[in-house]
Amino acid sequence: METEFVSYFQNGLGNLELLAKGVTEGFLTGLHKSPFHGFSVEFAEHRPYNTGEDTRHVDWRLYARTDRLFMKKYSEETNMRCHLLLDRSSSMFFPSVAESPGGFNKLRFAIGAAASLGYLLYKQRDALSLNAFSDELTFASECKSGAVHWHYLMDRLSYWYEQAEQPAGGRRATDIVPVLHLLAEKMHKRSMVVVFSDMFDRTLEAMASADGDGALDMEAADRSLAELREALQHLRYRQHEVLLFHVQSRGKEAELQYGNRPYRFVDMETGEEVRVNPHYIREAYVERLTRRQDALKRLCESCRTDYIPAYIEDGFVPVLQSYLSKRKIKR
Repeated sequence: METEFVSYFQNGLGNLELLAKGVTEGFLTGLHKSPFHGFSVEFAEHRPYNTGEDTRHVDWRLYARTDRLFMKKYSEETNMRCHLLLDRSSSMFFPSVAESPGGFNKLRFAIGAAASLGYLLYKQRDALSLNAFSDELTFASECKSGAVHWHYLMDRLSYWYEQAEQPAGGRRATDIVPVLHLLAEKMHKRSMVVVFSDMFDRTLEAMASADGDGALDMEAADRSLAELREALQHLRYRQHEVLLFHVQSRGKEAELQYGNRPYRFVDMETGEEVRVNPHYIREAYVERLTRRQDALKRLCESCRTDYIPAYIEDGFVPVLQSYLSKRKIKR
């Protein structure tokens, strides 16, 4: 189901909202076959049935007593507030759309995942906000529910999707720490924060150094680690749940799958260049990248933050599965 709608979207026959709807409803159709079925079964209250609604949650016993239709509402449907945080730094435009899996670079994949998750929240009448950042918070919406708000957020995501082939307006670095602190102060009610980022910033680089042979600046590494830990703990102190989706390309980025010839690699955030044959450095590169990822995972675990690798090649369904699993555990 997901593959069909993604193909439909990429061929220019649909729009982002259609993609989100197709992916999410196709996923939900198969929930009865998965361990996520019934993730929000904690009954909270009744509400009147509206004509045209799905009858699966009608309380038929109450109907037998009252001759009126009422829908069952669940606790997760009444109190969820979710803040989507999208990384729009320059590194998220990798790989090029022409060379990326299925036409998705990291930013387009993150936008599609955010839209699919947003559609699920919208259908459950949850409150939703959309935020974007690079080295600072560049966009922030109110956290609201309802069709008008949903279409407003979809318009914004669709605009970003169309602009996601290559960076515009200069290089934008990634600095998530001040953004997390700012959100922690802004969000006054207990919420779920869902982050989509490649975490391609100085903090993650420092973590790789800290786990290395000690040849690099350990003081700077420890300082960067402490800064990220404090930002995540700030959110947890405010009783927010945090999911971090680490967006990557498995082939081009995680496994360095390039031919046996020299390539020119350019850092999309700093402009630094290096010419190298990937064949000769692949083993050392993968080892270092794995060290970076393991360090980030350990840091998230220490802050009770869910860390989920999100690969472009795997599609959007694992993102929805991870989110629903989190809600099931939270309940």
